[in-house]
Amino acid sequence: MDEGDWLARRFEENRSHLRAVAYRMLGSLGEADDAVQEAWLRFSRSDTSGVANLGGWLTTVVARVCLDMLRSRKSRREEPLGAHEPESIVSREDGTSPEQEALVADSVGLALLVVLETLAPAERLAFVLHDMFAVPFDEIAPIVGRSPTAARQLASRARRRVRGAGTVASADLTRQREVVEAFLAATRSGDFDALLAVLDPDVVRRADAAAVPRGAPRELRGAHAVAKGALAGSQRARSAPVALAVVNGSVGVVVAPGGRLSRVITFKIRSGKIAEIDVLADPARLRQLHLAVLAH
Repeated sequence: MDEGDWLARRFEENRSHLRAVAYRMLGSLGEADDAVQEAWLRFSRSDTSGVANLGGWLTTVVARVCLDMLRSRKSRREEPLGAHEPESIVSREDGTSPEQEALVADSVGLALLVVLETLAPAERLAFVLHDMFAVPFDEIAPIVGRSPTAARQLASRARRRVRGAGTVASADLTRQREVVEAFLAATRSGDFDALLAVLDPDVVRRADAAAVPRGAPRELRGAHAVAKGALAGSQRARSAPVALAVVNGSVGVVVAPGGRLSRVITFKIRSGKIAEIDVLADPARLRQLHLAVLAH
C-alpha cells in the first residue's frame, strides 16, 4: 500500500464523524460535504507523522473550515432566516436532496439546527464541539482564537440561547405543547372537525405579506375560516419539515426546508383553545424572534 492509499484509508475511517461535525456546524449536507472535502485536501498536503490523535486533529481541521464558512456566510449576509417556498424533492448536483437533509435534520433535531443558525460562528463552534462531541475547551480555544476560559463562556452563552432563558414554567409549556401538537396533527391529517375542536370560535389568524401567496387574505377570523386556511396551507407546504420550538417564551412551530428557517407560526392559547395565530415569514421579523429548543 503506497502512502496515498494509506492516507485515504485513514481519512475514510474518520469521514462519518467529520461529516457529523460539519453538518451540525453548517446545517446543510452539501456544505458539510464541501467542508469534509476541504479537510481531506488539507490532510493530504500535511505532514501528520507526528500526530498522535488523528481523529482529534481532523476534527480540528474540519472545525476550522466550518468556522471560515460560517464567517463568510455572515459577512455576505446570506439569509439563513430567508423567506422562500419549500423545496421540491429533487436531487441536487451534490447528490443530496431536501428529503435527505430533512431526515438528517430530524435526527439532529430540526429546532436545534434552527436555533444554532442564530448563534455567532464562534459560539456555534464552541457549543457543537463541546456539548455534542465532548471536545475539551483547551482544544477549542486555539480554533476560535480565545483562551480556554473564553471558549467555555462562548459555549455557555450558546447553551443559554439553545435552551432558552428558563423563565417559562415547564407546566405551562407542556399545556401549550399539547394544544399545538393537536393543531398540527389535525392539520396534517386533514381532520376539519379536530381543527375546530382546538380553535377558539373567535380565533384570529394573521400572516405577514411574505407568508401568504399573492392576493390571499392576510387575516382570517372565526374557527371555520381559520381551519380552512390551515388545511389549504398544509397542502401547499406538504414537503416542508416542521418542528416545535420555544418562540418568544411560548410554544410555536418553525418551518425549515433544508434546515434553514423559512417561517414561524406563533400561538396564543386561552382556556385550552387557540385564540390567535401569527404566521411570520419576513426575514427581518424572523431575525427579531427569540428561539429556543423545546425540551422533551
